[in-house]
This record gives sequence, C-alpha cells and structure tokens, in this order.
Amino acid sequence: MHFVFNPLLKKFKSIVGGVKEHTPIRFFVECDNPVFMRLYGDDCVVVREMKQVSGGYYLDYELNKGLYFYDFTSNGKCFGKGDDFCATEGGSPWQLTVYSKHYSTPDWIKGGIIYQIFPDRFCRVGDFSVKQGKVKRDDWGGMPTFRSPDGKVRNNEFFGGNFKGIQSKLDYIKELGVKAIYLNPICESYSSHRYDTGDYLSPDSVLGTIEDFKNLTKTANEKDIRFIFDGVFNHTGAGSKYFNKYNDYETIGAYNSKESPYFSWYTFFEHPESYATWWGFKTLPTIKKDSKAFQKFVCEQVIDYWVDAGIFGVRLDVVDELTDDFVLNIRKALKQKGDMFLIGEVWEDATNKIAYGIRRKYFTDGELDSVMNYPLRSAIIDFVLTGRCELLIKTVYEQINNYPKEALDCLMNVLSTHDSTRILTLLGRRETITDKELMKKEKLDSFEYRRAVERQKLASVLQFFLYGIPSVYYGDEIGLEGDLDPYNRRCFTWDKIDSELLSHYKKIASIRNSNLSFKDGAIQIKHAKGGAFVFTRGEGKEQITVALNATNHVKEITFSGKMVDLYTKKHADKFLLKSNGFAILKPC
Repeated sequence: MHFVFNPLLKKFKSIVGGVKEHTPIRFFVECDNPVFMRLYGDDCVVVREMKQVSGGYYLDYELNKGLYFYDFTSNGKCFGKGDDFCATEGGSPWQLTVYSKHYSTPDWIKGGIIYQIFPDRFCRVGDFSVKQGKVKRDDWGGMPTFRSPDGKVRNNEFFGGNFKGIQSKLDYIKELGVKAIYLNPICESYSSHRYDTGDYLSPDSVLGTIEDFKNLTKTANEKDIRFIFDGVFNHTGAGSKYFNKYNDYETIGAYNSKESPYFSWYTFFEHPESYATWWGFKTLPTIKKDSKAFQKFVCEQVIDYWVDAGIFGVRLDVVDELTDDFVLNIRKALKQKGDMFLIGEVWEDATNKIAYGIRRKYFTDGELDSVMNYPLRSAIIDFVLTGRCELLIKTVYEQINNYPKEALDCLMNVLSTHDSTRILTLLGRRETITDKELMKKEKLDSFEYRRAVERQKLASVLQFFLYGIPSVYYGDEIGLEGDLDPYNRRCFTWDKIDSELLSHYKKIASIRNSNLSFKDGAIQIKHAKGGAFVFTRGEGKEQITVALNATNHVKEITFSGKMVDLYTKKHADKFLLKSNGFAILKPC
C-alpha cells in the first residue's frame, strides 16, 4: 500500500517543528485510499477525514497551545512514526508542539558559544581566606577530596577561584569565540559547589565582592560577553540565613523559630528536626512548591539584584521541581529587565517532560528559552564510541520535530558539565570506574589520551555545527580529565595546556562565528550509515556540509563541484576522511 508522510519536509507538514498557536498548518499524505487523521492531547481526541487532492490527501488545522500527538489510518491500517521518522505501518504517533504566540527567544545568543565555569576552580588572582568550618587549599591543581577524614562528603574545600581570576582570563575566553559565560552558583554558601545557597543577595566572599562582580560583568560586556547566573530556587542550604540551622547568621531562621519570617518557605513535619529535603540531604531543605512569599522574593529581589549586577540570563537548577507558575513569573521578571536568556536544567526531551505526574509546559506555554541538551550529548557519545548512527538520527529528528524553532536554535549543547564525567575521560577510558574513591586515581594512559583527543574533536564538531548553541565546560578545550564530581571539578591547569586541542576549539569556534548558517540555518541529514554521518546547514551558496567518520578506516566523500574544507582550507571535489576524521565543506 502506497503511504508517504514525513513531518520534517514542508511538502507533508507546512511548518517543520513546533507551531505557534492559531497558526494555519497543513498536513499532506501521499496515498491512494481515503485517509483519516487522529489528533489527540492529554485530554482530547479528534478524528477527521482528510480531503482528497491530486496525489493524496490533506487536512488544515489551527490549534490552541498544548502538546498533541497524531497518526493516520487508511484502508484499515494505522500509520505512525518509523525509525527514519517517515510513516510506517504500526509506528508510534508523531508529536506536535503548539506553543504560545507570544513566545520568542533572544537573538543575541543564537549562533554563539557558551563557556561554563565552575568558579572555585577556573582561575585565582590574589590570596583568599575561608570561614570556620571550611578548608583552604593552597595547592592549585591538587585533587579535590571526595570524603573528609571522618568519612563524610562535605564539599567544603576551596581552591580560591574568584571573580578577578575570571576577569584576568576574559581575553582567553574571547579567543574561544564565546558569547556567554554560564557560571555555576556564586551566592554565599557553605560548600564549594554553592548549590546550598546561604544568602541570595550576596556573592560568596571567596569569589569577591559585589563590586568585583560588577567590574567583571562590565569588562566582559565591553568584549561582547554576557553572564548567565545559576538560579538555585528549589532548595537552600540548611546553614542559610533563611533556615539558619547552625546559627551562622544573626537572622531568625525557619529552623530557629516558627515565628521566623522564612518559616512559611519550608515544610516541617515536626519542627525543627524533621523537614522536607532535596533527595534526602539534610543539608538542603527544600522550598515549598506553593510558597508565594519565596517566589515574590526571588522575582522582585533576587532577579533585580543580579540583573543590576550585570547578568543577562539565568539557568534554573532542577527546573522540573519548580512549578509552572513560578517559572513563568521568573521569566516575566527577567524579560522585564531586557532581552534576557532563561535556561532550564532538564535531562530529557523537555517538550514532553512529565515530572511528578504533571505534564510540564516549558515550551507550550513559553516558559523557557532553552534547556541543557543532555539527549544530544548521549547521542553524540554513542555515535563517536560505536559508529552507530541510529540514536543520533533519532535524537536529531525528534528535536527538530518537537521543539519550536526559536528554542531549537538555543538548545544548550553540552558534552561535559559539573554533573557528568568529562568528555575526554569518557571517550578515552578502557573501563568505567564506579567507586568514587578509586576515581581519583583514574588517569588516561598515552594511548587512551590520544584516542580520546581524536574522538573529542569529532564529538565537538557535532556539538558546534548541529542546531543549538555549544557549551564548553571549562578545561575541556585544554585536555582536562576527570570522572564524576568532585573529579570533574578540578582546577584549570594553566601551566599544562594541550595546545593541539585548544587550537582545534579556536578553529571550530571561528568557523561557527564566521558563517551565519550555524545561527539558524535549516538542517538536513544527507547520509547516516556505516559510521559516516553527513548533514548540511543553510541553503544555496551559503550551505555548509559537515561530514564525520566514526570508523576505524578511511571514508571518501565526493561532490559534483569544487568545495573548500573550512577546517583545513583544502580545495577539492573529493575528500578522504581518516578514522575519527571530519570535514566542514562549503562551495567554492
């Protein structure tokens, strides 16, 4: 039976990807028999007969915002999504994201590059001191400690990375083509990771003063680099001024008294010792989901404080634990301040995420501009390690289809983060270590390291030239190793830099920043088989072809006319891709 449909082609779906609410959209199916289209959401099902035209059947829709799924039936058979995203008998439904007509994302970040910094470990200028209960490390580059001598995980040692250190390296960051710096938390906290906020309206003293931060953002803005603040609004530290379990502050915290102005922020089962925590960590009491007082504090004071200090965006930690109303209010508060960028930490496809039994509305309601793109990370790693294309194809097609184009162009493409194994270690190691105490001894040998570098180059080409925005975790570009935290949070080794790898990152950054096709250009997969993956960005004379070879043997790629490899500057109509090789090609 002849039945053809592919929503990634405008012939079959007039708008590729997500669709704005109340925007006319046409579905077309090539078929010889009458076709019925079934469209359904979480609380509705509609079945309509499609109208016959030359070559097939069509149906027009204008939909309210929401998440929908659809498939087709014809001649008693059901057709849905196949592995190649085309129609196949018995396949799963396609997704249709219909989003708010008011939704848009910042143009300044599109086509850019993000650089993620774990502030304590990037660069230190000057000496520093720590408060009681914290450990000062004077051995910059030393191995972070997982467990203290008493066997507890405290995360309380500081190497002293600071705002002045970051400011001293802005020219280095600029050379990487960076448009935005995403800083892990910088508010006053007990731990070095600072996800246990102590005071939302004060930077941590180890990092410097608020004036130091303002000087940093001012200098960065002059270099066309903007800062993204890590907003940790699901929980605070138990030692914070708001909870004050250890009496480190003069304020009356929720732990100290039910009369505390912050008592309503938290959930106590039996005051003061039994309270709701994040994943069972007693050091991280969670905020009540419906605490209007806390939400007002964040939207009216915290956002104002840090925007006034020079930030241009916020990354929301564990955003799936914040309510939709809260996220929308944060967005509103941010956008009132200007063309701000709002990112969420989501590890799955954020367009259809269900968290705690609730379908999230990150994009149907236009809550977030972007999310951290962990699904693409997994797909890239799978391709580079195995040469298999299936997961990469599936992920790319699903994201093009599921996300609004405004969001697709802003997806934060990561290979490493503070929460994951460093990409170099992951791609080079022969075996995975699960014991964190043994991870500190983990180091790639010379063969593993060279193999990892070649694989990382391949992975970074996908990260940089697919849709979205590449986010480089500090040190990845110089060959920094490390398994899970705290070992992925080692100090930046300014005296030990892999110049070959750094040169590679500068080169692909320059190519990205010099070609508008990588800002929002259309993407098409041209070949994905046998360890080879080829795709294009953009159209016409500006179209760029990116070819990758994840096999152990040479691959040949030929063209009808002369092409120039933007990476090697070679001109030819035939290119040989070595093992773990790639080419970034443009018509001459």
